[in-house]
Amino acid sequence: MYHFEPLTAFLDSIEANFGTPAVDMLIMKEGKEIYRHSAGHPDPEKQKTVSDKDLYWIYSASKISTCTAALTLMEKGKLALDDPVSKYLPKYANLTVKQEDGSVAPAKNVMTIRHLMTMTGGLDYDQMRGSVKEVVDEKGEEAGTVDVANAFADGPLVFEPGTHYLYSLCHDVLGAVIEVASGMRFGEYLKKAIYEPLGMTDTTFHPTEEQLSRVSTLWRVNNETQKLEKAGNRREDRKIPEAYESGGGGLVSSVNDYIRLGSALANYGKAWNGYQLLKPETVELYRSCQLGPVQQEDMLKIFAQNKGYTYGLGVRRFIDPADSTCPLGHFGWDGAAGFYLMIDPTNNLSYVFAQDVLNSGITFHLVHRQLRDLVYLCMRE
Repeated sequence: MYHFEPLTAFLDSIEANFGTPAVDMLIMKEGKEIYRHSAGHPDPEKQKTVSDKDLYWIYSASKISTCTAALTLMEKGKLALDDPVSKYLPKYANLTVKQEDGSVAPAKNVMTIRHLMTMTGGLDYDQMRGSVKEVVDEKGEEAGTVDVANAFADGPLVFEPGTHYLYSLCHDVLGAVIEVASGMRFGEYLKKAIYEPLGMTDTTFHPTEEQLSRVSTLWRVNNETQKLEKAGNRREDRKIPEAYESGGGGLVSSVNDYIRLGSALANYGKAWNGYQLLKPETVELYRSCQLGPVQQEDMLKIFAQNKGYTYGLGVRRFIDPADSTCPLGHFGWDGAAGFYLMIDPTNNLSYVFAQDVLNSGITFHLVHRQLRDLVYLCMRE
């Protein structure tokens, strides 16, 4: 018997305490829903209540789809973690690296698929650098995933591949690799390899008009006033071409959809309908620690809120034995607007938390950790 009253009270308090207009949360254990609660209003007029049909721009939570897709291709023998990126994207064969004195020199290390998955490739997060603008100016809305990813290779890397950790465009490049390795458009491969087999009908880079009508209003915290203001959608904000499918943050999804991916991974790759998305050993590899001491220090400098975690193949993994609030080994990732997927194979447990507020630093420092701790507190017998 679970006692979720404290979790419900916390979700109900988020708007008053943090200013977040609408939230939704779903917990599944052993493939079955054990908790669902929503609060607030997803529209500026506050005429609507949160619905299980609402969609969200999930931003970097998209990375879990991207890395899962790469691992399905690994299982099929279509790519390997230590393959050079240049095997799939030849422009990455002649990379350069910015030196301490400001000069640029040829890269000594070969960038690999593992480097992309672990954010150790040496890329930055400048999505609108000059080379990208040139591609977009030339091809317009037809500038695709491979086109844009190739443009990232034109500038110097921040460091030698494999030597440091920097949260970056690595997973966008990984999306382009998946497109080449699968022989399918990146989004189409996600649909065929993950979404259709899991029954996910609302996760896409290209929402229809009907789906857009169900997208929760995207808000932004104004840095000067600290007040909420309505934001444009992700493509409007970033001026991203329609054909470009961002593996690092371009998806729209729903709580009901994304929990299906989380639930399958929490069951060591086996979905509710019996579909084996990944092998159990691949799920273990997925969440295994991939960072050395220097890279771990780099990650915690960027994400202080990830204290107690390390980084696997595109996901954070909890490793702090001194923190008894939750089990070791759970993993997942979140998005810039607060969407969060947590996966716990030890207990066959997963949950999705949804909101749509950009620039809300308190979400990561306070809300997500409190939600995590409350979930396990409420589930103690």
